[in-house]
Amino acid sequence: MVKLPAPSLQIGFAMRLMSLNLKFLQPALRKAVSSVDIQELDKDLIAYAGKEYIARMAAKGLRGELLFATPCIIKNTPALLGYYRLLLGYSPKAFYNGTTGFSLFRKCEDGNVLTAAAGAKLNDACAELCNAGKVLLDGIGTDLISKALLHELSLLTLGPQLRGAASNTIGQEGIKSVFQIILSIVKNSVIMQDQASGIIVVENAAMRRVTIEFSSDPDIIITEKVSEKTTKKIVAIEIKAGGDIANIHNRLGEAEKSHQKAKLDGFAECWTIFNVDLDYAVAKKETPSTNRFYRLSCLANAGSEEFDDFRDQVIYFTGIPN
Repeated sequence: MVKLPAPSLQIGFAMRLMSLNLKFLQPALRKAVSSVDIQELDKDLIAYAGKEYIARMAAKGLRGELLFATPCIIKNTPALLGYYRLLLGYSPKAFYNGTTGFSLFRKCEDGNVLTAAAGAKLNDACAELCNAGKVLLDGIGTDLISKALLHELSLLTLGPQLRGAASNTIGQEGIKSVFQIILSIVKNSVIMQDQASGIIVVENAAMRRVTIEFSSDPDIIITEKVSEKTTKKIVAIEIKAGGDIANIHNRLGEAEKSHQKAKLDGFAECWTIFNVDLDYAVAKKETPSTNRFYRLSCLANAGSEEFDDFRDQVIYFTGIPN
């Protein structure tokens, strides 16, 4: 039998790409150019990129702003800083940080807003972007430069960014799924819950309050209020919901780092939940700090043996009545 899963991820990318075309790619740049003073733009291009480089672009029938950022373009449409970031091959993490000095420009791309602080540094930023553009043009060579190539370079940067965002979405959905499964197990002992913030509080058989909550690292934690001043750290749960078996070893390595940190922080139990068909003995080699492994697909099946074990462990460590 030959069978492939539906290309759902690629369909999502296509829809996202259509919207990004109007924000950060060449169609967005064309729209901005149509609404700026072309003489001011040409003046900026000469000032920031230089006559030689603008002439080299012109020799290939290309406008300079396709490669070189100018203050008048960014002032008109601040989000187009994202166009130049993508074109030059920088991820958001590599671009918007304290080392580059571009962190104060983050609102340009995220909210199409040029703050006063960023505006004061805009000339310097455009000069640096143009310097990077010159290096790119020198590296590619005038003979090879084209409008299509510049667009493709932007897409090469955008692809991993979209995939990373999709992975984050899958991860968040996986965490929510596990949270709901835990809620279904402890629901009869719940005294407070706030699903928006991801908190469940139950009262256990010892009349103590146990909190189950979302956490950035690890993903879900279970703690018990022993006294007014003492909280017992019980279980740390890492969830790797991605279905790509090729990347599971990296994800388990991430889980191991999180669990090592959790155990140093005082958590007695560390569980890892993943979403691929992998032998637990293999998984144990990647994350020896994990006490228990579960498959997300099995936990979603209330009739499975893994669900039964997970339910029993949650009941045991929260101390709620069975």
